[in-house]
Formats: sequence, structure tokens, C-alpha cells
Amino acid sequence: MNYILEIAVNDYLSAASAIKGGADRIELCSALSEGGVTTSHGVIKKCQEDFTIPISPIIRPRAGDFLYSEEEFDIIQKDVLFCRQAGCAGIVTGFLLPDGNIDIERTSIITTIAYPMEVTFHRAFDRCRNPFSAMEDIISAGCNRILTSAQKTKAPEGTELIKQLIEAAKGRIIIMPGSGVRKENIRDLAEKTGATEFHSSVKSLSKSKMEFIHPTFAEMEGEYLQATVDSNDVKALREALPGAGR
Repeated sequence: MNYILEIAVNDYLSAASAIKGGADRIELCSALSEGGVTTSHGVIKKCQEDFTIPISPIIRPRAGDFLYSEEEFDIIQKDVLFCRQAGCAGIVTGFLLPDGNIDIERTSIITTIAYPMEVTFHRAFDRCRNPFSAMEDIISAGCNRILTSAQKTKAPEGTELIKQLIEAAKGRIIIMPGSGVRKENIRDLAEKTGATEFHSSVKSLSKSKMEFIHPTFAEMEGEYLQATVDSNDVKALREALPGAGR
């Protein structure tokens, strides 16, 4: 089985480390602790220039819900156009209506603007009213995949729904489990659901290389820690998949 491993990263250095560890695709964003928001155009362009694997920036103008104002949707469209012009392989986004259904109109606008980039509908899906009708709406809007934790906080808690969604999709769209995907559970997740693409952030913390620490901030450990990705963690995640190795 040819599994695809997508790694979510906060910055350029984390992307480089994830690729070194064996990532097949990068979800590029900022503020992963808040679910991810759009990173700077400079980071997107630099990653696109330097890396050969597919880069899919998240297009999300703010944290919080997925109900956007007209002004925010205009920003989203501009960011999608930039990613297309930069040569990105895909983008990651998602839109809900106030009643919890998929905003088919806005999703369709974005897939049209994004083409030929792939469009992943992100975990806004996990906040929708009905996952099966939502999947049909997302398919009709032209998306290529759905990133989901099966409407649970962690994907391994929702294996049965993920399996059901994959079966109902019948190859029309990729269902990609994400959230809480780790080396300890990825094999079980693959075997129980039939999923072939997986999303993980494998976050770790690295200490700052600053030699001078101002006394005012010396006790504030978080000021000198940076979220990152360890290439060994990505390698371990891949090796835990059924049939281990590339």
C-alpha cells in the first residue's frame, strides 16, 4: 500500500525537518496551537522555491469558527490566488453556514479560483451538522480531500465514522484522518479505517539558541521555546505504518 503522510508545520525550518524525516506533503500554516491560520506570503514562497514535495498552505484568516465576513472571504480569495501564482500544489480551507451545514457556494468559488491546485476541506468538517450530507456537499463543490478527526477531538477516537465515510465516498474524495495521529496508533488507524493518507503535526519543542537571556524573562521558559518538528518523529511515524518504509 502506498501511504501518504502529510505533516502540518508552523514554519520553514519545521517544514525542512519534516521533509528530511520522510513527509510526502506539507500543510504549511502559522499558529498551530489555534488550529492553524494562513502564514506569510514570504514563508509560502520560500518553501515553494526550496522544497520539491507538495506544499499546501492553510487558508484561514483567523482562529475561531469557520463563518467568515465578506471582507474575510475577500482576503481568503486573495491568498488562494497568491498560492496558485506561487505554484503551490494545493490549499487547505473550509466554510460553514450558520446552521452548521457546508457553505457550498463559497467552497465552489474557492475550488474554481484554486484550480489546478488541489483543495482540502479542513476540520471545519468536524463542526458540521451531518458528516455524510456534508461530504456530499464538499464533493459537489469540487474538493479533493477532507481532513477529519471524525467529529471527535482526536481521530483515533473516531475510527468507525472514518471507515464509514471512506466506504460512502467510494473513491470520489480522499478521507484523511488527522488530529492525534501518532506512531503508537497510525497502524491501527490504517488497518481499521482503510485510510491511505494521514495528517499529523508531531509537534515538539526546541530551546532557543540565544546566548543572552534577559533577566526579566529568565523565568519565563515559554519565551525561549519554539514549536518545531523532529525529523526522527516523522520517520518513526512512517515506519509505524503497515508495510513500513517507502
